[in-house]
Amino acid sequence: MISSDSGSGAGRASFALAAAAMAAVILVSNILVQHPVQGMVGEVDLAELLTWGAFTYPIAFLVTDTTNRLFGAGAARRVVYVGFFIGVILSVIAADVRIGLASGAAFLVAQLLDVLIFDRLRRGVWWKAPMVSSLIASAIDTILFFSIAFAGTGLPWIGWAFGDFTAKLIMIAVLLYPFRLIVTFYPERLRVSSA
Repeated sequence: MISSDSGSGAGRASFALAAAAMAAVILVSNILVQHPVQGMVGEVDLAELLTWGAFTYPIAFLVTDTTNRLFGAGAARRVVYVGFFIGVILSVIAADVRIGLASGAAFLVAQLLDVLIFDRLRRGVWWKAPMVSSLIASAIDTILFFSIAFAGTGLPWIGWAFGDFTAKLIMIAVLLYPFRLIVTFYPERLRVSSA
């Protein structure tokens, strides 16, 4: 278990997998956010509205929400903290200092908010907690990240923020199915009883 029984082998492995996934999502997203999507849709230049990071970052909410559902809010917060620490350090090295710091600030606020909202809604219909928590946290994340990372750079960050948030909404809906599958098929004996 990822919870208080962190001494078990399954607990350490589950925690390590979730934390590694979180750090990888942060790093990959911070690299991909520097690469606009190229192409046109009618008269719209996608490079002014969307970066590739918009498609990978919502996976962080899948990791957080799945951890929260299976192991509880405390475990989800620990995964957020470890993923934050590793992901920001790697992002500063591999991506850009400003992007790494913006990502860290936005990620920490948004993911901890996601954990809180999810935990309050966890007893409802299965899709409500991940949908609502990810939606609200994504909005906060988008505003914080794009304003800190790109304001004053001359890049089309407001358009990117709009496109990013739109892509996040789509990805949140798409990732509900993998969330449901993971939660349904994860072995009951490895879960936290209060989850």
